[in-house]
Amino acid sequence: MHVPDGFINAPVSAATGVIAAGAIAVSLRGARRELDERTAPLAGLVAAFIFAVQMLNFPVAAGTSGHLLGGALAAILVGPYTGVLCVSVVLLMQGVLFADGGLTALGVNITDMAIVTTVVAYLTFRGLVKVLPRTRRSLTASSFVAALISVPAAAIAFTFLYALGGTTDVSIGKVATAMVGVHVLIGIGEAAITALTVGAVIAVRPDLVYGARGLTQKLKLRVGGELVDAPDAAAEKPVPVAARSHRKVWIAGLVTSLVLAGFVSFYASANPDGLEKVAADKGIDKKVEEHATSDSPLADYGVEDITDTRLSGGLAGVIGVGVTVVAGSAVFWALRRRRTTDTDPASTASVTSSSETSENA
Repeated sequence: MHVPDGFINAPVSAATGVIAAGAIAVSLRGARRELDERTAPLAGLVAAFIFAVQMLNFPVAAGTSGHLLGGALAAILVGPYTGVLCVSVVLLMQGVLFADGGLTALGVNITDMAIVTTVVAYLTFRGLVKVLPRTRRSLTASSFVAALISVPAAAIAFTFLYALGGTTDVSIGKVATAMVGVHVLIGIGEAAITALTVGAVIAVRPDLVYGARGLTQKLKLRVGGELVDAPDAAAEKPVPVAARSHRKVWIAGLVTSLVLAGFVSFYASANPDGLEKVAADKGIDKKVEEHATSDSPLADYGVEDITDTRLSGGLAGVIGVGVTVVAGSAVFWALRRRRTTDTDPASTASVTSSSETSENA
């Protein structure tokens, strides 16, 4: 659903840019509270994984394909504020390096694909979690529903923005019907990917899933042939979070991302995605503009001067995963260090002491 330059006029694009900048500023502050010893090491990896899976367009219907948006997945794995930042990092890398999503439309894409999907998905997820049992199965099901709803929500948001600033005279009713219809189908794919990923991480390391915090299962004892909850004192003492290494999960996630982007992406559907198909069918792409970085050596997810299509696309995918994980990790570690500095009494005392010494001198 990457909106290119020329779909939305300058005033609305500028307004969404302001909205996106404000949301990112709020998310930077919020992420400092979310990024702890569990989420900080994985946030950059989540961004890289979303980048990789977005390369895997899957067929939907009538010559249309879809791909992961990632807002629901990021929000559930690392938190809503950090999730907005994860998807924003991906969109920035795609726009600047791969000419995917217009640069003047970056505010539109962040508003639509990062903010709307993350907020809608997380609110849906939290609402379901409150009324369902706190089990792995219910959390996975909640992630499925949240992701499913987030995609047509993004389609509705795009339709609203197009109604405000569309550059062609097209019936908004027809655009809305087409966008929501195809993105409900795409949402099923998004929901399946999200649920499978969340379920897999919960099965291995539930402590690393932000949305699964508080998920505990009491020890069961068989009394008189029936299973009953054991007293709290009999429950196994949990392993401290800091004592459990994230390295294996991080390496497994990175390898998976590299394989998906570098190899599996070659078999992705070549059909236009939902927005491209609707744009072509309804005529809202008449004023589309050439991307500002269309001459990038990685434009269109291929490496310039490499004629082998498989090698070119695979190498571009690997580069994209690498750049995204480095950029994302740098941002999130910086935020984590800032939080540590702000909350460390020793640091505060040191700063105060230095200040007092300077004043006395």
